[in-house]
Amino acid sequence: MRALAVLSVTLVMACTEAFFPFISRGKELLWGKPEESRVSSVLEESKRLVDTAMYATMQRNLKKRGILSPAQLLSFSKLPEPTSGVIARAAEIMETSIQAMKRKVNLKTQQSQHPTDALSEDLLSIIANMSGCLPYMLPPKCPNTCLANKYRPITGACNNRDHPRWGASNTALARWLPPVYEDGFSQPRGWNPGFLYNGFPLPPVREVTRHVIQVSNEVVTDDDRYSDLLMAWGQYIDHDIAFTPQSTSKAAFGGGADCQMTCENQNPCFPIQLPEEARPAAGTACLPFYRSSAACGTGDKGALFGNLSTANPRQQMNGLTSFLDASTVYGSSPALERQLRNWTSAEGLLRVHARLRDSGRAYLPFAPPRAPAACAPEPGIPGETRGPCFLAGDGRASEVPSLTALHTLWLREHNRLAAALKALNAHWSADAVYQEARKVVGALHQIITLRDYVPRILGPEAFQQYVGPYEGYDSTANPTVSNVFSTAAFRFGHATIHPLVRRLDASFQEHPDLPGLWLHQAFFSPWTLLRGGGLDPLIRGLLARPAKLQVQDQLMNEELTERLFVLSNSSTLDLASINLQRGRDHGLPGYNEWREFCGLPRLETPADLSTAITSRSVADKILDLYKHPDNVDVWLGGLAENFLPRARTGPLFACLIGKQMKALRDGDWFWWENSHVFTDAQRRELEKHSLSRVICDNTGLTRVPVDAFQVGKFPEDFESCDSIPGVNLEAWRETFPQDDKCGFPESVENGDFVHCEESGRRVLVYSCRHGYELQGREQLTCTQEGWDFQPPLCKDSGRLPRATWISISLAALLIGGFAGLTSTVICRWTRTGTKSTLPILETGGGTPELGCGKHQAIGTSPQRATAQDSEQVGHTMPHVSSCHRSGWAGSGCRSSSAGAPCIFLFTPWFLVCSAPSSGRFYLQANDNEPECEPA
Repeated sequence: MRALAVLSVTLVMACTEAFFPFISRGKELLWGKPEESRVSSVLEESKRLVDTAMYATMQRNLKKRGILSPAQLLSFSKLPEPTSGVIARAAEIMETSIQAMKRKVNLKTQQSQHPTDALSEDLLSIIANMSGCLPYMLPPKCPNTCLANKYRPITGACNNRDHPRWGASNTALARWLPPVYEDGFSQPRGWNPGFLYNGFPLPPVREVTRHVIQVSNEVVTDDDRYSDLLMAWGQYIDHDIAFTPQSTSKAAFGGGADCQMTCENQNPCFPIQLPEEARPAAGTACLPFYRSSAACGTGDKGALFGNLSTANPRQQMNGLTSFLDASTVYGSSPALERQLRNWTSAEGLLRVHARLRDSGRAYLPFAPPRAPAACAPEPGIPGETRGPCFLAGDGRASEVPSLTALHTLWLREHNRLAAALKALNAHWSADAVYQEARKVVGALHQIITLRDYVPRILGPEAFQQYVGPYEGYDSTANPTVSNVFSTAAFRFGHATIHPLVRRLDASFQEHPDLPGLWLHQAFFSPWTLLRGGGLDPLIRGLLARPAKLQVQDQLMNEELTERLFVLSNSSTLDLASINLQRGRDHGLPGYNEWREFCGLPRLETPADLSTAITSRSVADKILDLYKHPDNVDVWLGGLAENFLPRARTGPLFACLIGKQMKALRDGDWFWWENSHVFTDAQRRELEKHSLSRVICDNTGLTRVPVDAFQVGKFPEDFESCDSIPGVNLEAWRETFPQDDKCGFPESVENGDFVHCEESGRRVLVYSCRHGYELQGREQLTCTQEGWDFQPPLCKDSGRLPRATWISISLAALLIGGFAGLTSTVICRWTRTGTKSTLPILETGGGTPELGCGKHQAIGTSPQRATAQDSEQVGHTMPHVSSCHRSGWAGSGCRSSSAGAPCIFLFTPWFLVCSAPSSGRFYLQANDNEPECEPA
């Protein structure tokens, strides 16, 4: 039977491949769609432009073994997770297609009395569908099970059942005010040199940095109240709730100019212009800058599906969930979550570093080999200029040591909690333990942020005004992170970053073997932690050294404005200029518009401005550059304001941050204080916990401040860990009522169950382990007579593993594909007497590969498709350790074994992997990331 099934599959696949060209050619005849046919060629050309721009520069960067430039490092840190990358690519294809269609429409109507650049609703619908954007513009289907109500989904979707996209990953940032674009829907402020605001052009952002923001490293005022950990927590939490990936393309659409080389504004390139007197010796006229990825279906000046305004301006995408849900630990997509989990553990643990330990404690694992090696290499390894970065729930975990320290701390805390919960509840499955530990870690993130962090930033009065006490879940509150919060207000923390990384010994003194590092020496350097004494010296430095104080004439130090991401002396970046340019890229309205939004008076005159900014010299410099108060960028205006009492922000940012935090809390169905999330006893235990207790439980420190954010002197301001309260997990011990007819649930061999409640009744949800099939009811409910059904069985499926079936099917398709190609070649030879036009690609191992004929990417000539040119965008890949393609939905494919030979043969539906010259390989498709894995 098995052999017959395999043979059947082979025949079906071969016939499908053989007859597909006929089906493809006849589809219009059978169910013709003239509009679709009209758009198809535009879509194909747009895909070619986007994919060429996307892969060309990235592949060149990956091939180089030299030290990366700062711009490349920033680009790698802003790379979207694969799911986000697919959506960003679809959005760029849609945007490029719409622009191309508008040009076609305008050409046809240029002699008309009433030309238009708006496209019909039907045409936009077709473009959205064919570009791949449509699925990401529609509301998701929400599961209605007790588990869906017990554990928050990893993507954040369906938190609000009436608005299932609110707060979900890979959706648009919220707009609290309409955006300001120079063409009304897409072009950033400052895009057109002649464009005037209140009669004046906007000043170049680099000029603003040089004259208003920048200060030398030596001129830094220490915060007399708060520790460096306050700054680090703000950055860490920012990475929990917001990540706007840069454009997936790295070169201009159409023109093909590399964004790292051009100084012209060509989408997605929006370079930061440098004044002549401030250019480096090499004469570079600009700093590279990529626009943020757009959300699907935005950036169009025309109606869309009838439910959006006629002017549908560009919106930027948030690749993370908006919620305070510890996505820094667990990720915001199923694919990343699977990478992070330890699937061999019965305790629901997260993966840790396979080789290195920190006095017996875990380190973060390294990212898999297929990820870009963008970090500093291990010291003492000759010939290596780059090494792997850490793998965490957020891709920026390796940026600076303080971020790495907090990511490491919470990895350990999850595994500590999971092991303890499993010991309390031996009957829990690995998944139940993982989800319960994740729930606790998420709650602790919420508690530390809203109870301990935000009040210190806003000050007590503003906290009461904008946040206030929790009054329960509000289904009308939209928790989606706003564009102005992510792009401006919460970036106030950049002005609190100290230029030095401090590492202290056990007595909280300067470490004799680990001197302080300038920040630029520690960017993207995992070995600062791994070979720098482990986590403890960094945590001591964060606890016992002050943050930089945000002073109006000392806003940002040179480590950030002159040496950002420097691993060499080749070039630099400027974080302040990037922040200003990003605000313009996102179309943020000016400073006064946001003051009015918050109920604050507009500042119209120099005298008005001086009331908000005590430093007269700073106020004068701002007006001298911007000429008019309405022109001031919101990030600069908010950053320069006088602090509120007992706060670390001024009135504007206190308003914007406070409104956002209230929305994140009140609009979250899984907020820890919501009555259905934890029991009363569990909430009481959670309230006892603190960041200081997390440090005690997961480091070698034995004394800590009671308040980790309050800077103190050692030892007088430090307490023994024995006196720091924490959670008693006894409140999580699961017991079952003895007076009902159900009793303790029966376990299932080769399966697990999770307990939850539905309509006040106990429910069990069963699942089988890999390789086993559930027979019986998945969900059992406790009734007055007992469980309503018998427990299911988990039986060996008796089938070949899924991966084997996929391999067999795809191998059959490969055979059919080659048969079809051979037939085509023979037909052409016999009918025309000419040589085949199919390109032959050398694999480097001596095995020739046939090109994909009509499926080869447009614009890729056979002459360029060689083994030496791994930048080819096409459907048949040479012998490579990394390759790319335009016909598959994902963002890239690689052989997981360096140098492993792979052939990727694309058809309209499938991707086939084979290794003709050595060993057996099968296709491992991980959420749009296909790989050739050893069999």
